[in-house]
Amino acid sequence: MQKYDIIVVGAGHAGCEAAAAAANMGSKVLLITMNMLNMAQMSCNPSMGGIAKGQIVREIDALGGYSAIVTDHTMIQFRMLNRSKGPAMWSPRAQNDRVLFSVEWRNRLERTRNVDFWQDSVVDIEVKQGKISGVKTGLGLVIKCKAVILANGTFLNGLIHIGEKHFSGGRMGDGASLGLTKRLIDFGFEASRMKTGTPVRVDGRSLDFKKMEEQPGDDIPGKFSYMNTPALKKQRSCWLTYTSPEVHDILRTGFDKSPMFSGRIMGKGPRYCPSIEDKIDRFATKERHQLFIEPEGWDTVEYYVNGFSSSLPEDVQFKALRKVKGFEKARFFRPGYAIEYDYFPPLQLNFTLETRLIENLYFAGQINGTTGYEEAAAQGLMAGINANLKIRGESEFILKRSDAYIGVLIDDLITKGTEEPYRMFTSRAEYRILLRQDNADQRLTKLSFDIGLASRERLETVTEKYRKVNDFTSFLGGLSLQPAKINDLLARKNTNGIAQKQKAAAILLRPQLFLKDMMEEVEEVGNFARENGFNDEEIVEETELKIKYESYIVKEQELVDKLATLENYALSAGFDYSKLISLSHEAREKLNKVQPRTIGQASRISGVSPADISVLIVYLGR
Repeated sequence: MQKYDIIVVGAGHAGCEAAAAAANMGSKVLLITMNMLNMAQMSCNPSMGGIAKGQIVREIDALGGYSAIVTDHTMIQFRMLNRSKGPAMWSPRAQNDRVLFSVEWRNRLERTRNVDFWQDSVVDIEVKQGKISGVKTGLGLVIKCKAVILANGTFLNGLIHIGEKHFSGGRMGDGASLGLTKRLIDFGFEASRMKTGTPVRVDGRSLDFKKMEEQPGDDIPGKFSYMNTPALKKQRSCWLTYTSPEVHDILRTGFDKSPMFSGRIMGKGPRYCPSIEDKIDRFATKERHQLFIEPEGWDTVEYYVNGFSSSLPEDVQFKALRKVKGFEKARFFRPGYAIEYDYFPPLQLNFTLETRLIENLYFAGQINGTTGYEEAAAQGLMAGINANLKIRGESEFILKRSDAYIGVLIDDLITKGTEEPYRMFTSRAEYRILLRQDNADQRLTKLSFDIGLASRERLETVTEKYRKVNDFTSFLGGLSLQPAKINDLLARKNTNGIAQKQKAAAILLRPQLFLKDMMEEVEEVGNFARENGFNDEEIVEETELKIKYESYIVKEQELVDKLATLENYALSAGFDYSKLISLSHEAREKLNKVQPRTIGQASRISGVSPADISVLIVYLGR
């Protein structure tokens, strides 16, 4: 076979974004997958986004990735979560048609220049003088390249558990990837095991939805991409029901055969998405747990039982679930199961996701200990970008914690590592007022355009959007309103009237008042918006957020600027911290293992105290 610039191993969410990014930046890419029918497969729930995850999808889109566009083309429901909280917490979430999602991803990759495909497994890597030179496949082919991105998901020595049964597999219906872990260990990599799981799938025709609570989508559904993707015209509802003490008692009868409780599963599972048996064991006093019943697509009767992940024997799962309201006559497509797989602790990576041991070898996705489609896709995108830049001799592309949730994700992995499946939450981001889902394009598109990924069309779209936002903001900041113009509206909104004229922007700071209200009730505002094309939903929302939260945004940016000083204090790569006897023993050990790039990164390592940071600053002569 021909030689490639970059070989991507695995066509899950990480691998697909990696291939797309590298190819769109000009690299000749080969995407190797064990099954081309399952590209970007939604192996668990059929949804994208959610708390903090929705922000990541929008960031991927702002950078020029495909996940948001594919989501918009295949969604069957949209909801903006946390609307009752401040905008820093708003998180978009979509239900997707599982089959269409995979098909749309494959179609987009097939239409992407520079991407070739090969259906096979990778069992070995070729390394010359410490640098990657190719891969060896299960068919015995040696394919040469300049860089490799491993995005193996849960397939490395994957082992599926259902009760006392266990068998090899990367997910139900697909085989595991064997041999590669051992070769990487031979090269000096540290590997460990993790566990995840997936729930029962059921036949919707056998469910009684009248006994459940309907969970419809938003009245006016939004979308993920900043580009001109189609608006959702109709939606499918999800449904909510609950377990009960009777359900829990039945589940407990299978605990003696549970691979989790018997010790047959050695890997750690996700703390924030536990199995149903784990929930009733850890929260024994809780009488019920929520179950969200989610459709798998437009034209299928298959439903996903979100909240009922399990590895108990299938007969116990089915017997317990039939005691849930609405499931009395349920028919099942397949049981829930747990899967164990190999991962490589991410402290072995650089910020570019390149491994420290082998040059031009990158890890992305669950191989790094993360969980979730969105976290995987973000890593794939960044690995694809940086592999392209590296083989072309260009500067690396790294996002800071103040730039993006993607920056928080990678910094957490590289600085702190993880011993359990890592997932993103808004609470992990200290600058979340700046890292809102609505402004990812403003934060990231110009950065991506400068490295050759985001298109000029995308950049021009962002530029025009924020020109309108700034013009609208300036107009409202300069418009004075007399009491007679606004007091009737203020009274209807249950807020005090004004005694003398005030600027429209100042009045808009009131939490009871929205810009749409002003546009409808104040003639000057409504006319200005219509005449200038500012009545687009996105422009109105962004203008309002800018005015209402300006003081908070300014304060957070000042904090970023203040702490940025620490990020500018560079530390030498490969420095032996054991020489600095003024450091605590734990700090010397952790600093030698992590090898932080800056004082700022060193300050985020658990076990490194403020006193240790002071020692480093003194050592640097600061």
